[in-house]
Formats: sequence, C-alpha cells, structure tokens
Amino acid sequence: MPDDDEQQPAPAVPARNAALSLRRGLSLLDHVADRTRNGAASVSLGELASMLGTAKSTVLRLTAPMVETDLLRRTPDAGFTLGLGALLLGQSYLEGIDLRSAAAPFMRRTAEATGLTCHLVVPDGTDIVYVDKVETRGTVRMGSRIGNRLPMRNTASGKAIVAFGDPGLLGAVLAVPATAMTDQSITDDGRWRQEVERTRARGYGIDDRENEPGIRCVAAPVLDHANQVVGAMSISGLASRFPAAAVRELGDGVVRTALEISVALGSSSAQLALRRTAPGGAAR
Repeated sequence: MPDDDEQQPAPAVPARNAALSLRRGLSLLDHVADRTRNGAASVSLGELASMLGTAKSTVLRLTAPMVETDLLRRTPDAGFTLGLGALLLGQSYLEGIDLRSAAAPFMRRTAEATGLTCHLVVPDGTDIVYVDKVETRGTVRMGSRIGNRLPMRNTASGKAIVAFGDPGLLGAVLAVPATAMTDQSITDDGRWRQEVERTRARGYGIDDRENEPGIRCVAAPVLDHANQVVGAMSISGLASRFPAAAVRELGDGVVRTALEISVALGSSSAQLALRRTAPGGAAR
C-alpha cells in the first residue's frame, strides 16, 4: 500500500468528456469571433452561457485555457473578445496559403492599372472568405476586410467559383435562403441559375450593385496545380468610377490575371488558355 502522503495520480478524464469540452470551447471561440466580425466590442459571460445552454461557471471553466493562451481576452466589462493569440493563429494560417503569395504581384499590378480595389477570396462551404485585398492611393476605400465572410450568392467571386467549380456547389448555394443585400440582389433561383450560366460563358462573374449599394465588381476563378478552383480574384469600385460600359474590357482583363495567378500555382489548363488568348494564338 502506498504511504498516505504519496501523491496519487489524477483520475483520467474520459475521452468522450474531453471531446465534448473541446467542441464546446471551440463553439465559444467561434461565437466570439463571429460577434467581433460584426462589430461587437465584447461578448458577455451571460450571452455565452445562453448560447451553450449551460451555467456561467461552465463557460468560465471552458474559457480559462483559451484566456491563458491569449486566444480570448477578458474585457473590463467582464466580457470576452479575441486575444492576440487568435490574431497570430489566423495570420499564420493566411501566411501559409500559397495562393496569397502567388497572387500578390498580379493583384498589385491590377490595382495600380485600374485604380480599383483588388480582392482575393477562397470558398468555404457556400460562402467566400476574403484572404487578401489591395488598394492604391487613388482607390476609393471600401468596407471589405481580410477575414470577412460573405454568401456566394450576392458576389461576383461567388458566381465565378460556382460557375467553374464543383458541379454540386450550385445546388448547395441555391439551397440556402436568399438574402437581398440591396434592391439589385438576385433572389429568384431561376434568374440566378441563368447568371451562373452567363458567367461560365463569358469567363467572369458580375456583381452589379448586388452586395453593396453603388458598388460594381467583376471576378474570375483561380485554379491550382490540379486545375481545381481554389478561389477567385476580383476588382471592385464605385459604379460611377466603374461604369457598366467598362465591364467587358475590365472583365476580360480580370480573367487573364486570374489565369496568370493560376499558372503561378501550376495550372496546366490555365497555361493552355493563356496561349490561346495570346496574340496569334501563341504564348507571349
């Protein structure tokens, strides 16, 4: 028998309980991140408890390790917000995406040549997520931010990804109830299907003031080394500075730039497309 003062090992936590705690903790972190993206300065302890359907003491227990690692930070009003650890984690993720580094020089060139804002997005379910943004000195500042998430339905990038991506994506997007962001948003499923078909035919998607009032945008898909759609590159600006008459010319330019980014990622089909569109049908 061990001596009374000999330290006994702590009872093991059942794996099922540990997994449940992890899922709950991640749900808390995701909720705080979502509320922060939507402008909340902090999220109260009571709100988090209500969200989980549990006691405040449970929330404090679940958030303790995240506060210790600075994924979450306590605020003076006893609420929670994202900590520096979350920022560093997100930044590490973004820096690890080869797509960003491959696209960066092409986006800078496009923004400088057009005077419009250049965006790079990746698909996530039926949403797009902004992973890079380039503005120039003369560019009108836009409200988009890296890390922002938007439904594919109202964006030029979303249309481009649906038109050239996984065939099942169209049905998945249409299965999500449409939300009109402006009076130009296309909420009719039949019309939106037609818009995807037009996007496929011309090579680029158009957001004609459908996501933000007065903002026009065109986007083209970006392919990886396996010739799969991994994102989209777009240009956006005030409709007064990006008139409908300029859409075709700028849209063709965006298609070419997206092909160049795709070639940088190793896409053989993009390389062939560039050769076909070069003067005389030969690569420049």
